[in-house]
Amino acid sequence: MLHSTKIVFILTGLLLISCISSKKNTIATLQTGAEQTAIYLPLLKDKTVALVVNHTSVIGKTHLADSLISLGVKIKTIFAPEHGFRGTADAGEHIANGIDKKTGLPIVSLYGANKKPSPAQLEGIDVVIFDIQDVGARFYTYSSTMHYVMEACAETGKAVLVLDRPNPNGHYVDGPVLDKKFASFVGLNPIPVVHGCTVGELAQMINQEGWLKDGVKANLTVVKCLNYHHSMVYAPPIAPSPNLPNLQSILLYPSICFFEGTDVSVGRGTDKQFQVIGSPNQANRTFTFTPEDKPGAKNPPQKGKLCYGLDLSQIDARKQGFTLKYVLDFYQQSVDKNKFFSDNAFFNLLAGSDVLKKQIIEGKTEAEIRASWKKDLDQYKAIRKKYLLYAE
Repeated sequence: MLHSTKIVFILTGLLLISCISSKKNTIATLQTGAEQTAIYLPLLKDKTVALVVNHTSVIGKTHLADSLISLGVKIKTIFAPEHGFRGTADAGEHIANGIDKKTGLPIVSLYGANKKPSPAQLEGIDVVIFDIQDVGARFYTYSSTMHYVMEACAETGKAVLVLDRPNPNGHYVDGPVLDKKFASFVGLNPIPVVHGCTVGELAQMINQEGWLKDGVKANLTVVKCLNYHHSMVYAPPIAPSPNLPNLQSILLYPSICFFEGTDVSVGRGTDKQFQVIGSPNQANRTFTFTPEDKPGAKNPPQKGKLCYGLDLSQIDARKQGFTLKYVLDFYQQSVDKNKFFSDNAFFNLLAGSDVLKKQIIEGKTEAEIRASWKKDLDQYKAIRKKYLLYAE
């Protein structure tokens, strides 16, 4: 039986130590939740399991589904998030149901019209395992998928097992906190843009703060990462989605994703996705690029148009952290400001309210804008502390 909101702690005897002989020193080896099969396999004994997984759900180089099947776990269904089970679909692209050729398991899409598992889709399942690499930004949709899975399981009496993974943006907390009136799949909960939680910590928060529909509580178990702390530099070994190909793009993502609601390209359709920004509607820019169709970026914004902007691929994105300077600068430098916000509704959903857009138009400085969200951010930080599983 999986007990409600139980955290699986790891016996110190399971620690793996790797020796760095050149420095005659030892450092503890990081392990994800998925890698610690000895901890959670007993929880799956005689259970029928569903997986919420994608291409990042691996133990070493082997997919979690293949590993669990080889260990005798009975898997009934694979639920696929945005970008699909194999992680090759475009952002926003409809994900179809299907059959996994390797395992023969049915794949049920959780992206498109069906973002929340239905009672029928959960019928006959005892435990739903969530194991996906997140990047720690509110508008990255894997955490929304987790939210809906937890909600569906709470409503149908199914247990949820989250296999935790490090957050590459987990070393800080920043940005405006979402106003629930602007809740959407790119932000369901009242958290800031950079929430500073692993998916395991976030799952606990969502569950215990009553953010699931009607305040239902999931029967939640989290398998912690071993030897992880929030200040650790972590580069996911597998790109979490087609347009976040490396750590630089992941670190820049919270600051420049706002541009997805504007006429500014974030480099989709280039070889520097989320590392370059530009638009035909800019003045006084010397760096240029032209988005074209590429795998994972079909018909990208500003396709075939010469964009003037900035190359951010070499800056110290971790030191910079979350910033509004690019959005503020590009708005001010727009040749036609009326064209800048190409999708007003989507920009507000990304921002989590309609306040940021108004502040940008009014010419507020970054310091003034930050002051306006400080109270909400401080309140969130106090909430976050209750659910931290790892040292800062």
